[in-house]
Amino acid sequence: MAKCAICEKNATFGNQLSITRSHISKRTSRTWKPNLRKVKAIVNGEPKRITVCAKCLRSGKVKRA
Repeated sequence: MAKCAICEKNATFGNQLSITRSHISKRTSRTWKPNLRKVKAIVNGEPKRITVCAKCLRSGKVKRA
C-alpha cells in the first residue's frame, strides 16, 4: 500500500453507512485513500522520485527538482 514519503499518510478503513428513513440499514466497509502524487524532489541534495500527498506539496514541505 502506497503512503506519503513526508507525513506517512496512508489508506484509512472504516464503515460506510447507508441511511434510509432515518435508520441506518446497512454498513459496508470503505477505504479512504490519500491524494498521492509521484514527484521528482530533492532528497539529501540529489533529485529523487518520491510519492507525496497533495497536502505536503501545497504546504511547501517538498523541494521540487
